[in-house]
Amino acid sequence: MVEVFVTNVEEDTHANRLVSVLSQSWPDTRITFDLDDCDRILRVEGNNISSGGIITMIESFGWSCKVLE
Repeated sequence: MVEVFVTNVEEDTHANRLVSVLSQSWPDTRITFDLDDCDRILRVEGNNISSGGIITMIESFGWSCKVLE
């Protein structure tokens, strides 16, 4: 399963911190950011991905996050 999100994360340091935090909750996933994309893409690959959980966690750090449609 692959889920792609639009975020407003702009800096590598913030993206790296979020990947670290997300990886703790979803350890069997591959999580990457593409900050060069205009939508600041967050891509999560794996089984049992909780889109709502990921959005909630990202937003709890003050960033916006929504599923790319």
